[in-house]
Amino acid sequence: MARSKKLDDDDYWRLLEFRTAIRKFLSYSKRQASEHGLTPTQHQLLLAVRGNRREGGPTIGDVAECLLIRHHSAVELVDRAEAAGLVKRQQDRTDQRVMRLVLTRSGRSKLEGISAANLSEIGRLGPEFKDVWQAIERLSG
Repeated sequence: MARSKKLDDDDYWRLLEFRTAIRKFLSYSKRQASEHGLTPTQHQLLLAVRGNRREGGPTIGDVAECLLIRHHSAVELVDRAEAAGLVKRQQDRTDQRVMRLVLTRSGRSKLEGISAANLSEIGRLGPEFKDVWQAIERLSG
């Protein structure tokens, strides 16, 4: 739905603050991944596997959808992560044609460390996100 109000200087400031807050968090998360020996994309893969609620774990297609990448790119990412000992493929218990992804002990450990740090940073940035989000809601409302 198109806005009927023309954007003013404050609106652009709010949009900038929102984008800046997101980028601050993403930059922090990227550093955390690196400190744990992962690329940001590997971290996203581990989170996509662990955060998925499908019984038995996600498929590569599920991961591709979550990460907004093409299926063949997800296959390559999973291949590299599997070679690094972060994830493994398992046959689905009810449909042997389907492969599910699960974290290895190493993948779980790395994800737990990054996630704990990221949650702490979200807590620290929380007031900033809250103020910016409220301003954005007023803008879009």
